Amino acid sequence: MTDAEDLVAEIETLGGKLAEAKASITKRFIGQERVVDLTLTALLCGGHGLLIGLPGLGKTRLVETLSTVMGLDGSRIQFTPDLMPADILGSEVLDTAEDGHREFRFVPGPIFCQLLMADEINRASPRTQSALLQAMQEKTVTVAGHDRALGTPFHVLATQNPIEQEGTYPLPEAQLDRFLVQIDVMYPDRGTERDILLATTGTEDAQSTAVFTGAELLAAQTLLRRMPVGDSVVEMILDLVRAFRPGEADASEKVKETVAWGPGPRAAQALMLAVRARALLQGRLAPSAEDVIDMARPVLIHRMALNFAARARGDSLSDLIEETAAGLSRKDAAA
Repeated sequence: MTDAEDLVAEIETLGGKLAEAKASITKRFIGQERVVDLTLTALLCGGHGLLIGLPGLGKTRLVETLSTVMGLDGSRIQFTPDLMPADILGSEVLDTAEDGHREFRFVPGPIFCQLLMADEINRASPRTQSALLQAMQEKTVTVAGHDRALGTPFHVLATQNPIEQEGTYPLPEAQLDRFLVQIDVMYPDRGTERDILLATTGTEDAQSTAVFTGAELLAAQTLLRRMPVGDSVVEMILDLVRAFRPGEADASEKVKETVAWGPGPRAAQALMLAVRARALLQGRLAPSAEDVIDMARPVLIHRMALNFAARARGDSLSDLIEETAAGLSRKDAAA
């Protein structure tokens, strides 16, 4: 077979395995297909996800289930205001041997895993949140002057309550930019909530099974980067990202009047990977303009901000992103 035929066969095989993984996830996390797809997108792209939703919507259950299904060594940190960086990274302790010899021994923290759940991440102080910055970008941490590699692969899935502000610290922009996607977890519809009630209030709880291993997930991440992307999709990604930078000539008057700061190059990189992942999850061999429109909001919304006047008017970033993406799509179709 040719290289192209090999690539097609590998993509089709991976698509089948992803369908199996989704079926296993939905045994414990019922409904919310969009949330599952976006979370899998973050993992397939080798990135991190920020899950935002009210308490009791299953965010913790989803991350625990993903750890099982994707075959990853999971760890959980409950973020609180008194949490210190050493509680996450680990620290060196002084050991004394029987002969009296003393030496320092490193005790790894919970961050040394493959899938880290950062529960209520905005409850920790900026000093503690900063402990994640190097880990999320470089997959290593520096403790006592030594660089220490984290698990392979390494992903952070963080949760955040959107309504509770007392005792919380907003995530800095640099940290938000390191999340590949923002995943909004909404209330389930009536039918889904009924299924949840029946499945979770009995004597037995459904169990998910492992579908992937860590090595297979790494292989899937490599395969995703080999997926072809058409020039029209690449140009649409560039047009979309640059359209939200108020200082650029490509920005519309509405964006200039509304947006304080826009997404950087990392947003374009994230969107490039995310559209591939969406195509892969839907069993297609290459992404399309529709994928760009669908992934625009989860990739961009946490990478830009409204200015003071726009906030005072009650403007919405979601609406602005959707309008701009739809306008680019119509422009592309007309061309």
